Amino acid sequence: MDFGFTVNAPRAIYLDKIDPALRDKLIARERTTLLCIGCGSCTATCTAGQFTGFSLRRVQHLVRRGEYDAARRAITDCMLCGKCRMVCPRGVNTRAVLHALLQIL
Repeated sequence: MDFGFTVNAPRAIYLDKIDPALRDKLIARERTTLLCIGCGSCTATCTAGQFTGFSLRRVQHLVRRGEYDAARRAITDCMLCGKCRMVCPRGVNTRAVLHALLQIL
């Protein structure tokens, strides 16, 4: 019997198995990344996000979860325009965070 929906496979994140070395390198280079609360202001104003699937909020979450390969692929869509930095309510230096991620990854 077809009910018109499917059940997604579980996506468990085992934080104990994540290698925190990369995340710690990012924090050491750009301390303001710790201020991010994930509000989504950066994503809402993102120029690249209007034309691609880029989301800085998603990149931040991927790094926190240890999904570094997905973060590496997502960063390539950023135009480094700086709008995200202007609207961040916590003052996260988003451009510096992205530059540090590009160098580390």
